[in-house]
Amino acid sequence: MRIAQVAPLYESVPPRLYGGTERVVHFLTEELVRRGHDVTLFASGDSTTRARLVAPRITSLRLDGADSVEATVAHALEFELLAQRVERGAFDVVHVHCDQSVWPMLRRLPVPHVTTLHGRLDLPSLRPLFSEFSDFPLVSISDAHRAPAPDAHWEATVHHGLPETLFECGPGDGGYLAFLGRMSPEKRPDLAIEIAERVGLPLKMAAKVDGADIEYFASVVEPRLRASRHAEYIGELDDTGKNEFLGSARALLFPIDWPEPFGLAMIEALACGTPVIAFDRGSVPEVIRHGVSGFIVNSVDEAARAVESLHMIDRADCRAEFEQRFAASRMARDYLDVYARVAQKHMSTWSEASEQLAIA
Repeated sequence: MRIAQVAPLYESVPPRLYGGTERVVHFLTEELVRRGHDVTLFASGDSTTRARLVAPRITSLRLDGADSVEATVAHALEFELLAQRVERGAFDVVHVHCDQSVWPMLRRLPVPHVTTLHGRLDLPSLRPLFSEFSDFPLVSISDAHRAPAPDAHWEATVHHGLPETLFECGPGDGGYLAFLGRMSPEKRPDLAIEIAERVGLPLKMAAKVDGADIEYFASVVEPRLRASRHAEYIGELDDTGKNEFLGSARALLFPIDWPEPFGLAMIEALACGTPVIAFDRGSVPEVIRHGVSGFIVNSVDEAARAVESLHMIDRADCRAEFEQRFAASRMARDYLDVYARVAQKHMSTWSEASEQLAIA
């Protein structure tokens, strides 16, 4: 199958450090290539892939320090490069991982397509788009993800996956708790610090500080870090650093305060054999099995009690959960099923339209 993967340009594919969407696009692209498919990846020029790379700009937007105008221009060029190749009949299916700005163009291109939505959907400003594009085939990354738009044209839920060889199961003997992700209000790093203080264990925080979160980090997180006896901020990590970081941790703290669409950090932890203590929001109940791969809690008090119960969790079971449910091979199979369905529906729609034109 000839497949176009269209990634956002904010990070390279894969990202050098933080970047959930681009990391998932990389794992999916490489697995599809490994399976023998003809894949073209639309991404920044500093991406690394065995697929055919089409790059509208040399470097990713974040590493370039690009502003919003540059981001708009870069994505406009990306979509134009995609349209040119679609018009030449280059693809059997187009898989988009960008935001909804590409939908008007996709509607006018003669090719089967599907869009995976990666961000939050509980924003009132999105409702008119879902109404206008109610026929667009969409993929959610958890069942909880689609709750704000139940009437959208959902083709499937496809949970993220990681290559089975990316991380190894670690011993968890570092004596510390881990926080991984973004220093942002919805991820609640302040609660992670509070949990560590409550149980008297070291907390290592490996996280990105987005431009939008600089004020929050300075006013909320940094004062707590300075006052803490246990918390330490160690910056962003690449995959090699994450394997050691997560593999040595007693548990990953995931005290989110928003409808998390998926939470890649959770399955990265499971791949390292590390249990997850997560607040019951969004996708968490779909990813973590309470008492098997971690604990699902609703408060700092419950999280603190969960830390005391970590001896009940077998790290081998955490790794087994990852291998059985969150491997990249499973993710690729799920998407290939989606591609086949949207291609078949596209062919049926085209045939019906042709018949109607002939009758007219």
